[in-house]
Amino acid sequence: MTSNTGQYHAIVVGSGQGGGPLAGAFAKAGHRTLLVERSHIGGTCINEGCSPTKTMIASGRVAYLARRASDYGVRTGAVGIDLARVRERKRGIVTSFRSGSERALANAGVEVRMGTGRFTGPRTIEITAADGTRTAATAEIVVINTGLRSIAPSIPGLEHVPALDSTSVMELDVVPEHLLILGGGYIGLEFAQLFRRFGSRVTVVHRGAQLLPREDADIATAIASVLRDDGIDVRTNANTTHVSRTADARVVLLVHSNDGDVEVSGSHLLVATGRRPNTDHLGAAAAGIALDDQGFVKVDSRLETNVRGVYAIGDVKGGPAFTHISYDDFRILRANLIEGRTATTDGRVVPYTVFTDPQLGRVGMTEAEARRAGLDVRVATLPMSSVARALEMDESRGMMKAVVDASTNRILGAAVFGIEGGELATQLQIAMMGGLPYTALRDGVFSHPTLAESLNNLFSDLA
Repeated sequence: MTSNTGQYHAIVVGSGQGGGPLAGAFAKAGHRTLLVERSHIGGTCINEGCSPTKTMIASGRVAYLARRASDYGVRTGAVGIDLARVRERKRGIVTSFRSGSERALANAGVEVRMGTGRFTGPRTIEITAADGTRTAATAEIVVINTGLRSIAPSIPGLEHVPALDSTSVMELDVVPEHLLILGGGYIGLEFAQLFRRFGSRVTVVHRGAQLLPREDADIATAIASVLRDDGIDVRTNANTTHVSRTADARVVLLVHSNDGDVEVSGSHLLVATGRRPNTDHLGAAAAGIALDDQGFVKVDSRLETNVRGVYAIGDVKGGPAFTHISYDDFRILRANLIEGRTATTDGRVVPYTVFTDPQLGRVGMTEAEARRAGLDVRVATLPMSSVARALEMDESRGMMKAVVDASTNRILGAAVFGIEGGELATQLQIAMMGGLPYTALRDGVFSHPTLAESLNNLFSDLA
């Protein structure tokens, strides 16, 4: 039986980095608001994504620097990894951040109901709790924020082999002897370097011609070079055709490449080949909500679906799957639905950082995207080995790259693969947001010695 629990002004399904703040904003504005969450308050970022992974990556960097101590004239002893302690620290950060989100919702006056929400009609949600109890609620506004989940590729034998995903790999308490990773995207590469620093042998098997297929080839090549320099076996143009498990519990991949078929054996397998929107059980059809062929919720530039009063934010709507995009989605709906403004996603500049070490900070268009768009561009590049501060820190791996519109001198996009690459890319983003020509950075006076002053040299000799 399903009991009706009344009418709300707003129902938010999913408590991610857009959904939680939006529910709080509705409640603070005096609206009766219901937040429906299936598992953990805070969504992927706090519980399985940004916060736990970057916490563990910090531990990996400490191990890396400890092993390199002699490069700086510092004597240390043998470096060991207590993965259980790393996991404990990670869990502590997750618990702290999740508790903060729960307090924020409670203080705002949001009603939270734990369970799986699905549409039974336009703006009507049925919530099924863990004990099977079902309740229903209706609202003038419904916001979908159900996110993504990891998916496994269709490879013969994979279904019979225990495999880790981006969540379960962080729950290991013993460092894998040899970690095999399917997928050379952002998630796969972050974990590849992390576990290499923890002491694992690591092999990355990627079916594409280059790692990080959305990046320019020179950036992808630089990243592959750094990973190989770290001792990671990176295989591109490598298609896994079969997965099996030996009698002694080792995982074996049959990999086809230009050189023929080879077997790659390891102790553990991490699958990092993609993610799928959590719309399978959303009941979108019952509400008449349109999905695309991959299951993403279709929205317009104001984040509204084809059903009036129903919106989608964050990863579930497709497009860039980043926490800061989800949070900006929240700001757009807050502006439009609470403050009476007319914000849109049009012209939104999308930055992101890949937390390899060095980081890859990216914003705006790649060179390839700009040229495909028919733009007349100039390209500025600078190796990090030409950055004084990077040399002083003995962190000179990587490169910087910026794409400039030849007619306006404005920066169209940038990639910084280097120490604190995310922070440097953000400085370039600020210049883009302000419409500054590249010459403003070329001729700017920045304090010495900082990483920021590398922007002078980056733009000193455009190609």
